[in-house]
Amino acid sequence: MVESRQLAMMIIREQELVIGPLAWREARKVAGLRIGADHAVRMEGDSRTVLSGLVRQYEGLFGQASVQVCRDAVRTMLPKFAAADVPDVLK
Repeated sequence: MVESRQLAMMIIREQELVIGPLAWREARKVAGLRIGADHAVRMEGDSRTVLSGLVRQYEGLFGQASVQVCRDAVRTMLPKFAAADVPDVLK
């Protein structure tokens, strides 16, 4: 099964292609998401809440376009992820 932190990493990396290093700075602002100096991602707490918070953080910058980038980033991995653990914003 895919780990939530892998989904978070995919989202951040896809956002980085669009907005550059700002993607990492914004990800560091998300409650429950820990980003190491080497860009290693760790999650604390409920993964659905953290992933939702990550998407919403990007949405606050560029609106619905950012949400779509997040969805596109994880689309191929969602079938390998427990459906109950996927936040609605990524469905």
